[in-house]
Amino acid sequence: MIPRYAHAEIDLGAIAHNVRSLKALTRNGTLFMAVVKADAYGHGAVPVARAALAGGADRLAVATISEALELREAGVTATLHLLQEPPPSSTHLVLENDLLPMVTTREFGVALSRAAAQVGARALYHLKVDTGMNRIGVRAEDAAEFASRLGDLPGIELEGTCTHFATAEQPGDWDFERQVERFEEALEAIRTEGVSPGIVHAANSAATILHSKTHYDMVRCGIAMYGLQPGATTRDHVALRPAMQVKSRVCLVKRIQMGEGVSYGLTWRAAAPTTVATLPLGYADGVHRILSNKMSVLLGGRRCQQVGRVTMDQIMAEVPRGLSVTVGDEAVIVGTQGNESITMEELAEAAGTINYEMACAFGMRLERELIQ
Repeated sequence: MIPRYAHAEIDLGAIAHNVRSLKALTRNGTLFMAVVKADAYGHGAVPVARAALAGGADRLAVATISEALELREAGVTATLHLLQEPPPSSTHLVLENDLLPMVTTREFGVALSRAAAQVGARALYHLKVDTGMNRIGVRAEDAAEFASRLGDLPGIELEGTCTHFATAEQPGDWDFERQVERFEEALEAIRTEGVSPGIVHAANSAATILHSKTHYDMVRCGIAMYGLQPGATTRDHVALRPAMQVKSRVCLVKRIQMGEGVSYGLTWRAAAPTTVATLPLGYADGVHRILSNKMSVLLGGRRCQQVGRVTMDQIMAEVPRGLSVTVGDEAVIVGTQGNESITMEELAEAAGTINYEMACAFGMRLERELIQ
């Protein structure tokens, strides 16, 4: 680890614990897909993938071929899904690296068939059904015909069928119930065409926690695996351990006088003589600029108000009266210090976003310290 006064601490034991806790919500035999796309939501794809598998995950999933290649090059041999359809020109990489693509267009299905036939291979794929999220996937009413036509192509075989929920974290939501209904109608229509839908999966983190009827043959967990709740409604249903803490060390302590301002634009001014501590991380490290003057950091086990605009490489915090702070002291941006804690959800709420985005952002530049 290159020395720097800021890093993200990743608890791999928490990852394994969360996989076990989430898997315990499913019936015996239900497969568990660990979603490690976006560099494992900023936590580090390779170590997280290994920790998830050690915790009982059966399969892994990423979004892009580049993400898949990183895992393969690191020696990860587990079944590896692509959650979105890659370009048709990439079919040779899909085959060479034993990847399971999502198919949503006939164009890609034909390209995969040709590539497999050329090398005498059999390529497995999963069919994505759009049941109402309107992002990617074959429309539910077209899924049966689509699956039947792909079934006529040589060299490829349907291994599974899936959908994705837009509102699973909202109990009793009509749109969620309608998506489930559409999905089950599509599955029945596929079977009527004489095609087996294979491994059926739909449950994301929220549905895994709240909606057991959607577990089917496999669940796909992303955000919850990292110890972060997919919504306020899931908090009381499963005990998760946050895997990421973001820590820094004080690099400068300065006394300023009443009326003096701090950082670009001098958006904050001291109401009285006070002490300001500078921490060497900023929006290039995932501390969103919109958090300026809206967040706290922990110093000496106490909450300290962040002051002035968040800059690319530094943030500043006002040191409360009575607290002694010196260069090198630990500061916590996300995590626990003493009896105080700052959660990813707290920062996300202050920034007007979600914990997913906050976690991914902290993975941009911060070095990672892995805790086994």
